[in-house]
Amino acid sequence: MKTLGKAALTALMLFFLFGCSKEEGISFSFQNQENQTFSSEELEGKVWIADFMFTNCRTVCSPMTANMKKLQERAAKQGINVQFISFSVDPEVDTPEKLKEYVAYHGGDFSNWNVLTGYKQEEIETFAKENFSAIVKKPEESDQVLHSTSFYLVDKEGEIVETFEGVKNPPYNDILKEAEKAEEKN
Repeated sequence: MKTLGKAALTALMLFFLFGCSKEEGISFSFQNQENQTFSSEELEGKVWIADFMFTNCRTVCSPMTANMKKLQERAAKQGINVQFISFSVDPEVDTPEKLKEYVAYHGGDFSNWNVLTGYKQEEIETFAKENFSAIVKKPEESDQVLHSTSFYLVDKEGEIVETFEGVKNPPYNDILKEAEKAEEKN
């Protein structure tokens, strides 16, 4: 009986030690539109909004990029300090130069918007799944990539706070209200 009690106590202690420990936030180090290394370390202590896109997209990426730009403008007007991160889901096609041209075409401001590439297709598929619970899949017979159409609000610790619609009628006010709340937290 004492052995069973010790085992239960040990299991309970291990649960509290490891089960309740804070997980690390999203971690990465990729290339941005300036062909410079940009990592999650540069976002520590900052609130950010992320999405997945690619320049050869024939459907949702253009509206998503335009919506991200609108969100960026509204955040600036309201004085909300937020960073914007777009992950390319077609890294073999999307060079830093192509990404810069694409976002610039949509009017994006690179002072707080980084567009990332510099990884293999398998890496972005795994990264999206493990960090955002998002699907990214490039079918072999197509030049199009299946990917999430959400905007992800990430807090100062690198944890996803909330996920929002990114294509049709994004809730700009709700996104910015939640971003402001996340910014105010210590």
